[in-house]
Amino acid sequence: MKPIIEICAGSYEDCFSAALGGADRVELNAALSVGGLTPGAAVLEKVKQNTELDVICMVRPRAAGFCYSEKEKELMFEEAELLLWYGADGIAFGFLKEDGSVDAESTEKMVELIHRKGKEAVFHRAFDVCRDADASMGLLIALGADRVLTSGQREKAMEGKELLKRLQEDYGSKIQILAGSGVNDQNARELMEYTGIYQIHSSCKVYRQDMTTTRGSVSYSYLPAPYEQCYEAVSAERVRRLVLAGEGGMERRGSGRRSGE
Repeated sequence: MKPIIEICAGSYEDCFSAALGGADRVELNAALSVGGLTPGAAVLEKVKQNTELDVICMVRPRAAGFCYSEKEKELMFEEAELLLWYGADGIAFGFLKEDGSVDAESTEKMVELIHRKGKEAVFHRAFDVCRDADASMGLLIALGADRVLTSGQREKAMEGKELLKRLQEDYGSKIQILAGSGVNDQNARELMEYTGIYQIHSSCKVYRQDMTTTRGSVSYSYLPAPYEQCYEAVSAERVRRLVLAGEGGMERRGSGRRSGE
């Protein structure tokens, strides 16, 4: 099966770099420094006009967790509808209750909204703070979600590879599993071969300088030393290397299956 490489993008330039590197899809966000928030419609429109990428748009109204007020939920549904109107190929979202279980009512409503437009419903890494991975996955399948982005409920996907492997074995025929967090060209092949997951999510980031970030006692930096004058951006070369690594991993997995037949 052909691997699918999804790049976590925070700008139009990031999306353009992802396209140059050969990515299949981007998850488009704003404010990646806080884990990604809802992007602007103008950015989405420009990406769809000038690339061939599939674009999954984040819908997340604020930083921190995923237990939202009714006002926040109302905004999220409106944002999703607007982004789908502007050409999003899908929406990434996550609704949880205070106890860490999936908010079934809000999730079902969002899935139905997305599917009415014929697009993909993606439950993002809110899954990784769910209290029960199996119960949550079963509920998401029942509610009709198309895909789940997860690191296997660990900080990095390689640390969560045992759960990722089991989730793929138990649920991969019913829902797409997208492995992300800390995935790069150095470990993607190993992760794909071990888990059987063929969809990979990565930032492929580099640091670019903007010397107006700090001056004197005034600073707009969000990065630690030595990157105080930098921001994160997608590297087309790193995307290219990840694409090649992913293809190599699936080729080896495929050849292994054939040799055992």
